Amino acid sequence: MEEKRILCIGLVCLDIISVVDNYPEEDSDTRCLSQRWQRGGNASNTCTVLALLGAPCAFMGSLAPGHAANFILSDFQQRKVEVAHLVWQSQGETPCACCLINCCNGSRTITLYDTNLPDVTAADFEKVDLSQYKWIHWEGRNASEQVKMLQQVEKYNQSCPPSERVTTSVEVEKTRPELYQLFCYGDVVFVSKDVAKTFGFYSAPEAVNGLYGRLKPGATLICAWAEYGADAMGPDKLLVHSDAFSPETIVDTLGAGDTFNAAVILALSKGSTIGHPSCLVPELLVQVGSLHCFVGRRDLEYQWLLHLA
Repeated sequence: MEEKRILCIGLVCLDIISVVDNYPEEDSDTRCLSQRWQRGGNASNTCTVLALLGAPCAFMGSLAPGHAANFILSDFQQRKVEVAHLVWQSQGETPCACCLINCCNGSRTITLYDTNLPDVTAADFEKVDLSQYKWIHWEGRNASEQVKMLQQVEKYNQSCPPSERVTTSVEVEKTRPELYQLFCYGDVVFVSKDVAKTFGFYSAPEAVNGLYGRLKPGATLICAWAEYGADAMGPDKLLVHSDAFSPETIVDTLGAGDTFNAAVILALSKGSTIGHPSCLVPELLVQVGSLHCFVGRRDLEYQWLLHLA
């Protein structure tokens, strides 16, 4: 029997990446060390990492016909990410992000031209055969439509035995109040440091403890906090912490959060659960060093850490 897939829904864009040895001063003229095109977008990147880790996965999002879309589609195919649920839009343009990576410290600075390309809708999602998926992940974007999609999954799950139900996760990364309604829908909720700070929390433990009440009963909340590691809380209300992984060399931090999400989703989708902080087991796959994808050279370099007991 074919293994069920993981579906990621959200943004795909073209990343134009320039690598520099120092962040340039404003109004200066400098050379970069290298430059490349790369497929980007949170949900898109999460699919890339899932595929690299051997998980059958699919992407659902919007594209507009053109050179950028052709490049993106080709890369999806190279990475063996299923794209049957791509929605081709007749209006708008494929989004493009200009990314500046400082190779001295691994920082990434991004400016996104988020075009007028419509996001996928609940009507688009109705065409998805949910029986083909074991996990569906949403990158928080058009939240009102995404809530309807999540409700479709809830309705589907009510008709299924527990072993056939689809697990859902949502990422609340941007500080847009519209996205906060997603807290109470996912089985697993990823909340960003930036969002946590808007609620007045200044550490991952504070954020997890303070925001857990917004989740539906039985859900899990996870918050990564860069070099301070990540914290999580599941239905048992026990706070789980994992220290950050510090690689000897930081390649860059582009896609680090997306890599983190993919690692956690993969671990949990294989039947793991969040463990007690005194006994971390493979249930919580929780920190990322770097993800470095040279699309043209097909040289994929990524680092991740699985915390063991």
